[in-house]
Amino acid sequence: MNEGIVYIVGAGPGDPELISIKAINIMKDADVILYDRLVSKELLDKFDVEKIYVGRAVGDDYKHQEQTNQLMLKYAKEGKKVVRLHGGDPFIFGRGGEEAEFLKENNIRFEIIPGISSIIAASASSLVPLTDRRYASSLAIVTGHEDPMKEYERVRWEMLPKAVDTIVVLMGISNLEKIIDRLVDGGMDKDTRIAVIENASKKEERIIYGKLDDIVMKVKEQKIKPPAVIIIGDVVKVSERLRA
Repeated sequence: MNEGIVYIVGAGPGDPELISIKAINIMKDADVILYDRLVSKELLDKFDVEKIYVGRAVGDDYKHQEQTNQLMLKYAKEGKKVVRLHGGDPFIFGRGGEEAEFLKENNIRFEIIPGISSIIAASASSLVPLTDRRYASSLAIVTGHEDPMKEYERVRWEMLPKAVDTIVVLMGISNLEKIIDRLVDGGMDKDTRIAVIENASKKEERIIYGKLDDIVMKVKEQKIKPPAVIIIGDVVKVSERLRA
């Protein structure tokens, strides 16, 4: 029997054209694709192979990931070429690291294929550069929804305003008001610019611009929902000129 292999692949942010040639070639040759909730149907429909949904939503328990791990192990031990397909990039707020460790522990060959993160897609769509020599020399990428199983909160919101120039928040829409309150408590000006990008790169993409003191109201009025990327900082001023 041939030795199996698992490719942990980034599918990109949603637009099926924003995926690497290497990822496409691997998926064409795959025996099975285990795909996430945020992977587009349009992309999946391009491949005539077995596809198994292993998407995980907020609130799902840890058993869900264990089931995904066991599927990777099962098919790899059968000598198959397995694609574990993540939305965005598997190593940016994905479970690629956990899955790679699991495969290593079980002596399964694996390879990581990077993908374009929604962070990059949102930056391009909103015309907001994440760094700019005039405004931003540093960047923090943080989650707006930490794992509730952690012993303590890792994101120190009050420290970010003095530590970095641009803040990008993923999975933060449901906690947006709390996040802004804590940034203001840390010294961030309420007039600081902010952009919220829903479904970055997809056909249903929507973008809202504002300031810390009015963005929560705008998000509620427009009924913005996840997945959304939040970009905070003076770099948003660049988009104001580009859109003028």
